[in-house]
Amino acid sequence: MADRLTDLLETRPWLLADGATGTNFFAMGLQHGDAPELWNLERPDDVVRHYRSFIDAGSDVILTNTFGGTANRLKLHGAQDKVFEINKAAAELAHRAIAESGRKDVIVAGSMGPTGDLFQPLGPLTVEEGAAAFAEQAKGLAAGGADLAWIETISAVDEVQAAVMGAKAAALPYAVTLSFDTNGRTMMGVTPAQFATLAHELEPRPVAFGGNCGTGASELMAAILNLEEAKDTADVLIAKSNCGIPEYVDGEIHYTGTPELMADYARLALDAGVRIIGGCCGTTPEHIRAMRTALEAHEKGAPPEMASVIAKLGEISKGAEQQQAGPLGAVPEAPAGREGRRRGRRGRAAG
Repeated sequence: MADRLTDLLETRPWLLADGATGTNFFAMGLQHGDAPELWNLERPDDVVRHYRSFIDAGSDVILTNTFGGTANRLKLHGAQDKVFEINKAAAELAHRAIAESGRKDVIVAGSMGPTGDLFQPLGPLTVEEGAAAFAEQAKGLAAGGADLAWIETISAVDEVQAAVMGAKAAALPYAVTLSFDTNGRTMMGVTPAQFATLAHELEPRPVAFGGNCGTGASELMAAILNLEEAKDTADVLIAKSNCGIPEYVDGEIHYTGTPELMADYARLALDAGVRIIGGCCGTTPEHIRAMRTALEAHEKGAPPEMASVIAKLGEISKGAEQQQAGPLGAVPEAPAGREGRRRGRRGRAAG
């Protein structure tokens, strides 16, 4: 299976991914509750402008505007019959943005977020039904020229497996990231070390895996340090943290992370062994530009101690703190916890 991401990593010590989708689109006029994916058909020039903003800021990996691109999510907007068309257009627009930028070394990662539905026995969705939904999305992304499927902001083992099946149906290599946003675990109770074990059991293995979204850079770094302990030497880690935490100020949502904080996070992530570093909710091209400058000037050091991470990025949860004493690595057959539709409807595009 051809894999441009792995080929590029063979020539580079690190790659810089992009930032938030929603933060950019809200600034362009997207209204809360609207589907950004529809802009791939209705406002393609703005989608290209979004991609270009991160390419020009220095991103080597850009995620397509398809986080909610399954029929399960698009049916909320009456667009469940346009899954293939929407996803294909998103990848094509990414290639258009790359061509306009003049760069040739940018990876198009086909974003595949949660379906928003619960899997059995907690809900109605079977793994097979989830896989079919992801396969429909992945085939559109592949037709548009996506280099790989980028499965992100996942909380449940079943959903990881379904999304991987979907990527395989489209003959796409894939990366996968979980959101460790509930006391050091995903909403469904999966720890970083358990995720590393799962990643090693998937067939084929992901070309890269790690964490995204969450509750801020310090919490994501705690997860990354646990992943680093559990990974194989050949594993490629991803860190794509939220830009601080959201605050409601003067009628608008603002994230607390400054470009300086995200630059510190980028350096710490590189020291921790991460090869693909980016931002998630709240991360603007300004933040990405600061991260690029920081990474280019930084010589990789020893993995940071958690005390150093906390001093630079902020406190972590008690659950994440306890995991630093020893990773919890057995993959749960039925992860404990509560999924709910909140994660399915929030996700990256809300950032």
